[in-house]
Amino acid sequence: MLAAVIGLGTFGAKTATSLHEKGAEVIAIDISEELVEKIKDRVTHAVALDVTDERSLRAINISDVDTAVVAIGDNIQTSILAVAMLRKLGVGRVIARATGRLHEHVLKEIGASDIIKVEEDMGEIIASQIIAPHVLQRYNFAAGYSLVEIKLGRRFEGKTLVESKIRQNYGLNIVALQKRIPFITDDGRPSYRIEINDSPMPMDVIESDDVVVLIGAEKNFNRLFEDLADH
Repeated sequence: MLAAVIGLGTFGAKTATSLHEKGAEVIAIDISEELVEKIKDRVTHAVALDVTDERSLRAINISDVDTAVVAIGDNIQTSILAVAMLRKLGVGRVIARATGRLHEHVLKEIGASDIIKVEEDMGEIIASQIIAPHVLQRYNFAAGYSLVEIKLGRRFEGKTLVESKIRQNYGLNIVALQKRIPFITDDGRPSYRIEINDSPMPMDVIESDDVVVLIGAEKNFNRLFEDLADH
């Protein structure tokens, strides 16, 4: 996969380096030579240029990228012009950061494929951590529905999936269990390995340290979180 990240502030730089660490070829772009210099050894290619300049973008073959991320947050005009230019040059998928509702609306109108609302998303993450500290990861995949990685703790410890009655009582489905399996290394030291059961059976047992992956409606998760908070 070939990706471009435009705007190398904190958010853009982290996006670029994380994509590269996960195996993508990444072109990191910013008008600031200083920011480009900082990241050049952690991406495939880093270049300082004006993303509103069509000739400069054509020179680096920007139309060849599979996905472009416009991570510019401090200059709305440049963000909008960058998205418009990428669409003009034929980039198939353009993900853009929006800093407000009007910015989001304009980005959608000019053809951004996906919108990232960093400030809103972070607020939601922080709120979730306060309300449900036992939640490890939460992914919203449709309006009102989530996939959640959670440790259920002592309330469900030692119960089978059937005995837990999570589906009956909360309307949530368990789609995977992640367990820590202890073992002794070749040199005699205790350690553990992670095993993921992505097809859990009704008689599988939930241990207190298990990571349970659940899927369902937000309102149903909220009822589960309330009950877990009481224990």
